[in-house]
Amino acid sequence: MALQCGIVGLPNVGKSTLFNCLSRAKAQSANYPFCTIEPNIGIISVPDVRMDRLAELVKPEKVHPTTVEIVDIAGLVKGASKGEGLGNKFLSNIRETNAIIHVLRCFEDDNIVHVDGSVNPVRDKETIDFELQLKDLETIEKKREKHIKIAKSGNKDAQKIVSSLEKYISHIESGKSARSLDATDSDLESIQDLHLLTSKPILYVCNVDENTMKSGNKHVDAVKEVVKDEDAEILLIATAIESEISELDDFEEQQMFLEEMGLKKPGVHHLIQSTYKLLNLQTYFTAGVKEVRAWTITKGMKAPQAAGVIHTDFEKGFIRAEVISYNDFSTLESELACKESGKMKIQGKDYIVEDGDVMHFLFNV
Repeated sequence: MALQCGIVGLPNVGKSTLFNCLSRAKAQSANYPFCTIEPNIGIISVPDVRMDRLAELVKPEKVHPTTVEIVDIAGLVKGASKGEGLGNKFLSNIRETNAIIHVLRCFEDDNIVHVDGSVNPVRDKETIDFELQLKDLETIEKKREKHIKIAKSGNKDAQKIVSSLEKYISHIESGKSARSLDATDSDLESIQDLHLLTSKPILYVCNVDENTMKSGNKHVDAVKEVVKDEDAEILLIATAIESEISELDDFEEQQMFLEEMGLKKPGVHHLIQSTYKLLNLQTYFTAGVKEVRAWTITKGMKAPQAAGVIHTDFEKGFIRAEVISYNDFSTLESELACKESGKMKIQGKDYIVEDGDVMHFLFNV
């Protein structure tokens, strides 16, 4: 599925280093602003122990994990909403993504310059929030002006749209992002075509040093305080350490390194899984001797649409789905055992697929 999550932040906060850790793609990384000018796109496998377990049981010829797309976007500076720096490019790149990973520098290092001269993640967050909010205001006000003229003629639909847009204008002018407005369905419908920058779901990554990646520090505490009223997850990642881990090709070497650092798995694994959830995605599996494959769907998808992710013919000619929950498959250890114990369910067109379902589709075109 072509859903993307964009990595954003001020210059030199660790965006490209994090991107490299995630994708092992070598996005240019250096100690100066605007190092990443064109957005780098990484197709990243989503770690999932359930797929490993299914592969262990089925012993397929191939294993295909599900993936998520991460975009590394050029650093933003003050005035971006007015075109300063690479502002216009930065904002258009964000608009094309479905969710945002906002990287905040929460470490001290005199060897890495900060664009504003000092480390202050709350100020950095406010800088980016302000620029995105200004751009959203401009976008909303254009639509409002257009519909005011129609509303004056007595058009009730236009009047509703103007009313909703004015809610957003007032909310954003108070320094808040569109995503935090207590919006009605009508309000949400009024901005659906605008792709507002501050309406996208967000995840905050505090880039810390090796010594504070577990406990945090004063900078992390300040970030937690300022975002406490936002419906957003905060992750602590030491990109310098993650970079060293990602350079190790041997799995056993990685595990030894992680043990030495007191970690169970790389921080980027947590980030990838959180990104997947941020995009409102979930996984179902197909499991056979040819392959075990994880398939990406959006939450709430019904069985025919989920089948269509494999091939459009599966959706067009959908008859029914044979469904086993992952937990049952893992416990009973085979499809046959699940069928014999009554754990395989036959589901029709209205079945809403659950995360982790192991599925087989019957169709006729």
